[in-house]
Amino acid sequence: MRTKPPEQRRLELMNAAQRLFLEHGVGPVTIEEITSSAAVAKGTFYLYFSSKDDLLGALRKRFAEQLLARIRAALGEESQAHWQERLSAWAKAIIAGYLDSMRLHDILFYASRPVSREGLIDNIIIDDLYLLLRTGVAAGAWSIDDPRFTAVFLFSGVHGVVEEAFSKHPRVNRVRLARKLQRLCFRAVGLPILG
Repeated sequence: MRTKPPEQRRLELMNAAQRLFLEHGVGPVTIEEITSSAAVAKGTFYLYFSSKDDLLGALRKRFAEQLLARIRAALGEESQAHWQERLSAWAKAIIAGYLDSMRLHDILFYASRPVSREGLIDNIIIDDLYLLLRTGVAAGAWSIDDPRFTAVFLFSGVHGVVEEAFSKHPRVNRVRLARKLQRLCFRAVGLPILG
């Protein structure tokens, strides 16, 4: 019998944990349940993760990487477009990404708070948005005094508007919400708002 490559075993542990967290929440799930679900010995867990918190950190990182890939794919479709269309694509993609994975997001980031607040304001989504904003400033597409501050503001605003919309209407009108976020993004960078 062939043993699986370490990357695959790690992925199986992460997938098993994610399934269990979605079913039962983070708190009640034990490492033994995770390893049982992944069909590995309990000691195997510790080859890849030092604790359940370490595993949660890996799941948060994967969540952010997948969301960023989705945003970049949307921006890639608009790579030759005007800056306003690129910022608009960012807004649509991040709204859709959060709404499509709202339950997992809440379990990973709210039900089990990260040990530090660092990931809330220092993460790859903000870094990528900062790069878009800074590049737009360099190209003369918009004028922003502080692209990093604006990126943090917009990223945090996304969370607020999605939470607000979802708490009032679980069947959120994605198109309307994305348009509202697009207008907010345009205002933040000083672009005219199209009808």
